Amino acid sequence: MSVVGGIMVPHPPLIIPEVGRGQESVIRKTSEAYEKAAQFVADLKPDTIVVISPHTIMYSDYLHISPGYRASGDFGSFGAGQVRIAVEYDADLSNRFCELAEDAHIPAGYEGERDASLDHGTLVPLYFICKKYRDFKVVRVGISGIPLAQQYRFGTLIAQAAKEMNRRVVVVASGDLSHKLQKSGPYGFDPSGPVYDEKVMDVMGKGEFYKLLHFDAGLLDKAAECGHRSFVIMGGAFDCLSVETTKYSHQDVTGVGYGICTYKVLHDDETKDYLNRYEQELEKKREEQMLMEDAYVSLARRTIENYIAGEKLIGVPEGLPQEMYQKRAGAFVSLHIDGGLRGCIGTIGPTTGSVAEEIIQNAVSASTKDPRFSPVREEELPYLEYSVDVLGEPEIIDSPSQLDVKRYGVIVTKGLKRGLLLPDLDGVDTVEQQIAIAKQKAGIAQEDKKVQLERFEVIRHH
Repeated sequence: MSVVGGIMVPHPPLIIPEVGRGQESVIRKTSEAYEKAAQFVADLKPDTIVVISPHTIMYSDYLHISPGYRASGDFGSFGAGQVRIAVEYDADLSNRFCELAEDAHIPAGYEGERDASLDHGTLVPLYFICKKYRDFKVVRVGISGIPLAQQYRFGTLIAQAAKEMNRRVVVVASGDLSHKLQKSGPYGFDPSGPVYDEKVMDVMGKGEFYKLLHFDAGLLDKAAECGHRSFVIMGGAFDCLSVETTKYSHQDVTGVGYGICTYKVLHDDETKDYLNRYEQELEKKREEQMLMEDAYVSLARRTIENYIAGEKLIGVPEGLPQEMYQKRAGAFVSLHIDGGLRGCIGTIGPTTGSVAEEIIQNAVSASTKDPRFSPVREEELPYLEYSVDVLGEPEIIDSPSQLDVKRYGVIVTKGLKRGLLLPDLDGVDTVEQQIAIAKQKAGIAQEDKKVQLERFEVIRHH
């Protein structure tokens, strides 16, 4: 046995009658589709249901698997504490997940449990499934900020473990779509919301799971999606398999997208070896980028690759442009994965004898000392995207009107507190945003207007 099927479902507590108290009628189409998806699961008669939820324990650098032998939860947070669900965990299967993840160098396991109670991303699907079928155990898995390809690979381990342990497994990818679909909705509107919903429903409706790896991080962020990583992990569980797909519904009447699809595994299909195909594309792209990168980016990349792989700090190499030896300037090294920030550290002014030394110093710091992130792991190196900003001399300005978010970075100073933001950053569209973020980084109160402003230009290398 192995993975026999899966469902893509949302988790609005409103859909539970005891919570909605009649208001669930506004998403009746979703409720009716949910009943069909639950019956689909029941017809497959799984031994174990693997629920992937964005609302269980979540870490930026680690996939959390719920430990133990049983768990329960209720809808008390939504005014319906009498609706309670208890499940038995498939501890043997989840143990195997942990072992396989360790062998594959994917950060996943039981560490960091904070709340053993079932979350609503798990409870809502189980509420519908348990009305149709109860003879199953559960494994609950969270999502993470690790590269999408690593989460997809974790999904392949779900299928591998199920096959090894002779389990009939159904994967439940729990997740709402965009939260930015209507001005009247609880989260407002962004043009990226409808774009994401249309795109992801097309991909999920066709079962083209590998395309989930190519979604732009900016689109995911602006759309305020919820379930994309759940869908990615489920997609990985179907790698190298032929899957029959049924698309039941898509609603956006509350300002949040709800999509429901089911997936029935038919047979093995080596033509759908999507993970290896993606990694080959990634390696080709990486080789092309290395050919195109300039000396500044190349130095940052070589520094990080040598340091992370061998924890050895390289010296300033020969053969660089003379300006990198002769010029002194502040520099920032920025790292991204899947379009999302993975680390950024820099210096406002020169602290070493040359720009080359500045880049080496800050490349190591960006990859290992950014307090917002854990240190970069060796297995992440193939996914890193690099940029280097060399800063010009800051100049004091009198007014925000002298700023331009595309051209100038900003430095905000209040006493000993100082915050900097680089220019031309994704998601920073106004001077007001730029100053607010710089204040936040400095620990300066947003309402404090008595601050010193400086602007600077950069030469960006990427």
